[in-house]
Amino acid sequence: MIKFLQSGGKATKALLVAMLSILCLGMVVYLIPGFMTDTTASASSVVATVGGRDIQMADVQNAASREVQQQMQQQRYPENARPFLMQYALQRALGNLIEDAEISYEADRLGLRVADEEVQNSMRTGPYAQLFFPGGKWIGQEQYERILQSSGATADAFERDIKMRLLKEKIFTTLVAGIDVSPAEVEQAFKEQNTKIKFDYAFLAAEDLQKQLNPPDAELKAFYTKNQDRYKNSVPEKRQIRYFVVDDKAVQNKVAVTPNDLQQYYTAHMDEYRTPERVKVRHILIKTPIAGPDGKVDQKGMDAARAKAEDILKQLKNGANFAELAKKYSEDSSAQDGGELKGWQTRDNDLAPEFKNAAFSLNKGQMSDLVQTNFGFHIIQVEDKEAALLKPFTDVKSQIEDVVNKRKIASALNEMADTAQTQARADGLDKAAAKIGAQVVQTNPIAQKDSLPGIGATPGFMRAVFGANEKSRPEIAPLSQGYAIFQITKIDPARLAPLEEIKDQVATDFKAEQINTLLPKKTAELADRAHALHDLRKAAQELGATVKTSDLVTRTATVSDIGSLSGQAAGEAFHLKPGEISGAINLGAKGVVIALTDRQEPSLGDEFAKAKDQTREQLRNRKQQQALNLFLANLRSRLEKEGREKINKNAMENLMKPRG
Repeated sequence: MIKFLQSGGKATKALLVAMLSILCLGMVVYLIPGFMTDTTASASSVVATVGGRDIQMADVQNAASREVQQQMQQQRYPENARPFLMQYALQRALGNLIEDAEISYEADRLGLRVADEEVQNSMRTGPYAQLFFPGGKWIGQEQYERILQSSGATADAFERDIKMRLLKEKIFTTLVAGIDVSPAEVEQAFKEQNTKIKFDYAFLAAEDLQKQLNPPDAELKAFYTKNQDRYKNSVPEKRQIRYFVVDDKAVQNKVAVTPNDLQQYYTAHMDEYRTPERVKVRHILIKTPIAGPDGKVDQKGMDAARAKAEDILKQLKNGANFAELAKKYSEDSSAQDGGELKGWQTRDNDLAPEFKNAAFSLNKGQMSDLVQTNFGFHIIQVEDKEAALLKPFTDVKSQIEDVVNKRKIASALNEMADTAQTQARADGLDKAAAKIGAQVVQTNPIAQKDSLPGIGATPGFMRAVFGANEKSRPEIAPLSQGYAIFQITKIDPARLAPLEEIKDQVATDFKAEQINTLLPKKTAELADRAHALHDLRKAAQELGATVKTSDLVTRTATVSDIGSLSGQAAGEAFHLKPGEISGAINLGAKGVVIALTDRQEPSLGDEFAKAKDQTREQLRNRKQQQALNLFLANLRSRLEKEGREKINKNAMENLMKPRG
């Protein structure tokens, strides 16, 4: 690839990852069966079509599910976080799939191809070399396919993924090949990053101005009349209902769990009680250089990494403390924990195959020799190890009894609730409630956010109540511990409240609207007066603004009552000269005027010499990222104008619909 990708710096590697992630969703997508095929699909299942290729709903859902599963395992999110993670993952997956299809179409249009020989060379010399060509020797087709199958992939899909990645690297290389940074740009960027300023600032707060407003009744009435649509539902809809509760207490004494029930459940769910083979490990990682665009690795860097790892291994064999050396030398995030990987590791964990094979080949207390993965050289120590086993029935009996008992209660409760609703519809609420010993409750008019006796605050139940028709037959709705059978007896529709009832709310809204105009106006007056007097403090005193003084700060600083200087405030403040006063700066809830008192620009001496290369790299990366973003935006715009990219809005809405 291009020169900047060969530098091996942390910032460069991070940018490469970010850029290629925009262009490529990666194997997690392309290994999905049927990804973006041209086969006929039902219109309702096609979310988007790009260049004649359909992106189906299943493609997006599978990609998102894989991503969420990875996040759940790696971050150890609770199970109830899955729906929230899925919503974001669906958006990312769809966006990436569309971008991938756009790039594929453009590559075809430009006549860019990847030969089979290039794919083979990438496997031999690229990131998969150690997996498929350990020591430069091919592992064989059978072993190759077995490894891919264990990851849920096929050889065709895997090689298609490599081909796609290489194709996108070609496009990316072409796109940014001519981008460079001039020495003047590097100097300017260094100065901007390291210039320090100190300033006085006067500010007006919306909250303080709002307290000064005291609108007369005539203005409030006029505002209320003008904005009646805003208040047309200011008195919310209320409903009166009759209901009774069927909860689990009603069936608990009617449920019995037999020994046979427990044994049957254990037999049917044995896999849930199997503990896989697992290990607790520490490791020390010495990273190796990443492969260049030609798939070759810097051999000097590789030899240096191996020598360092071998020296550490020698120290360990001579009795050095593993945890202490991990803290001192390891280049993995686990170094701070003495190299310890948190929790038990199983064969299903997301670990490099070579690492995993080595760890599970060791016994408790043993240490490996050097283990090479795509990340570098590892030294692994097994702290504990447990063989796979099936927990005996006696060990899990009480756990099973609790599960079976809850299931039986739930089943009996469902049956009782269904029967109660049927009887309520036939004979009325009172008779149905009496039959199970429940009491019918008659409510006063209630709003949707109210709590009810015996039910409490239950949004799901109240949605059912406010979704039912007036005087409909008895309905059933779930509660946290059972069900409620209810019937609507009266509906009072939402209505416009008289001004007297909501005067405080109207006054608050009126003041908020006034502040939107008043705050910028007052801030502009403050700036104008400060310029006229050539004195910010005097102007602030006249207009009742608060004045403070900042520390000596850079653009990345946060200043009290202003916030981060990375936004509009920095744009104003860092362009001033000492003694100059800014214009009005509107920061939402505050209006600010700045008077610069000191400005210290960095010299282009030793500090610049040390930071020059890094600054140049940051600038170049930024330009390349901007070029990539512009390319993708222009490509999408062109495809849409040509009618080659179409979004199925109905399918997209259905895809993004929240699910429990």
